[in-house]
Amino acid sequence: MRLDHLSFAAGPDGLASTARRIGELLGKDFADGGIHPRFGTRNMILPLAGGTYLEIVEVLDHPASDKAPFGQAVRARSTAGGGWLGWVVAIDDIAEVETRLGREAVKGNRHLPTGEELLWQQIGVNALMADPQLPFFIQWESPVEMHPSRGGTDDFALATLEIAGDPQRVSEWLGETVEAPLEDVKVEWVAPNGTPGILAAQFQTPSGLVRI
Repeated sequence: MRLDHLSFAAGPDGLASTARRIGELLGKDFADGGIHPRFGTRNMILPLAGGTYLEIVEVLDHPASDKAPFGQAVRARSTAGGGWLGWVVAIDDIAEVETRLGREAVKGNRHLPTGEELLWQQIGVNALMADPQLPFFIQWESPVEMHPSRGGTDDFALATLEIAGDPQRVSEWLGETVEAPLEDVKVEWVAPNGTPGILAAQFQTPSGLVRI
């Protein structure tokens, strides 16, 4: 179990403008990630050190976005002005989580601009919508060489996550201590004063720490 990526919903200015704005703050450009046809969304990607990455995601005018929980979650966050959507934990055996949660994972895929296709399974997006401090789970089916973090360098890394929430609640959701997937990331827990979830993320860049 490890931190796989952070997800940020595009604001009213759209995916490209949001990615350009955040990229300028970080000093690095995002790359076109492609389309999630099952979810009615598309994203742009910034690889980070440690096998993680940052995605900015936007909902499409597509029927799938009204039916798929992930599309619904992105639409709701973007409609509210955009911002942090959540964090995602990679696991090796999603069947264990299916058994523990009593529901089945859904298949995900993303068509890359290169023509390649990424494949995975995910579970827990409904819980994220109900309680945004909770991550959802992903099990990659594509080779590790295709992971969106490829191309990440040590000078761009996630340093700190600021989360409004309860680490005990998150640990119960994960089925093990929350420190497990976040062992390489400093986490600052803040008692929720309103909606729980990611408040900010700090990134180590060649120019120093940048807080988004």
